[in-house]
Amino acid sequence: MAAKVYIVYYSMYGHVAKLAEEIQKGASSIEGVEAKLWQVPETLSEEVLGKMGAPSKTEVPVITPNDLAEADGILFGFPTRFGMMCAQMKAFFDATGGLWREQKLAGKPAGIFYSTGTQGGGQETTPLTAITQLTHHGMLFVPVGYTFGAKMFEMENVKAGSPYGSGTFAGDGTRWPTTVELEQAFHQAYYTGLLLTILQKLEMDSEYEGQVEVLT
Repeated sequence: MAAKVYIVYYSMYGHVAKLAEEIQKGASSIEGVEAKLWQVPETLSEEVLGKMGAPSKTEVPVITPNDLAEADGILFGFPTRFGMMCAQMKAFFDATGGLWREQKLAGKPAGIFYSTGTQGGGQETTPLTAITQLTHHGMLFVPVGYTFGAKMFEMENVKAGSPYGSGTFAGDGTRWPTTVELEQAFHQAYYTGLLLTILQKLEMDSEYEGQVEVLT
């Protein structure tokens, strides 16, 4: 049975969606991994979105909290708002209380990718503050670290992303993910997917009553 990797994201203007598409390619490149894109529900009205100049939503299906339990691993993507995840993604996490109560997501590998407007706009604080959501669910945060190699030290050109995960800069909205940023997104998914396939081969026993089956 294929390992299911869900790429769950929110994207208002398309920058995070572009990263998500590359992440899907990276995860799907691994034999035995099935990667699926999901959007979280929008919280703003069509009228407000129109005034903000947001394009129409894509046909990527909208996820419900219970859908998360079907995944073996999850990569969450979102833009930053004042150095933290956007309200739409936070609202989605706030709706996962039922999963939290039963620890349905415990032991599932999870990663984070993101977009910020500027270089000092939250490339590290956004994923760092988002880790709390994963922690309360008992998920296993999988950082990219410096596994992306020499390109993590790119100094000649502007590059987003960090050891926490892949990222991009949106600027005033006209800047799109660069080739290197997309490469890091692909790498992040490939790295996370490989780890997932390894973990799926392990069996963990628990001596505690009411144990949660974490990895099978």
